[in-house]
Amino acid sequence: MRVVCPHCLSVNNVPKKDSYKKANCGKCKKSLLETKPIELSEANFDEVVVNSDIPVIIDFWAPWCGPCKMMGPVFEKTASQFPLKTLFVKVNTENEQNLGTRFGIRSIPTLMVFKNGKEVHRVSGALDETNLNRLVTQFL
Repeated sequence: MRVVCPHCLSVNNVPKKDSYKKANCGKCKKSLLETKPIELSEANFDEVVVNSDIPVIIDFWAPWCGPCKMMGPVFEKTASQFPLKTLFVKVNTENEQNLGTRFGIRSIPTLMVFKNGKEVHRVSGALDETNLNRLVTQFL
């Protein structure tokens, strides 16, 4: 399966397994198991989403948004539970207004799930850890 490196954003081919003890990027040699969400911009959004064979969970957020600030740590914690199962990314709608417009983001936070480069689900509003886990699990 194709997986985007969270460090250098290069595409890696990784054998599909139930769990991984080690997986490193072929280009930068850093761990593909690191799950900290990646900040995307208009310049790299399509390449990352299209080149990921695992589901991509996108958090459209803004730094001034109270619910976004509350959900940020939950999003990071949940990301750590799904290494090489899902790719967690964030889009700052203040900096990336064109992406917000392109996807019709009307309220934040908005979470979108992409599979095979296509949007398959969208939910607006902050989610707690249980509901975010449930959302992610249904698309694995």
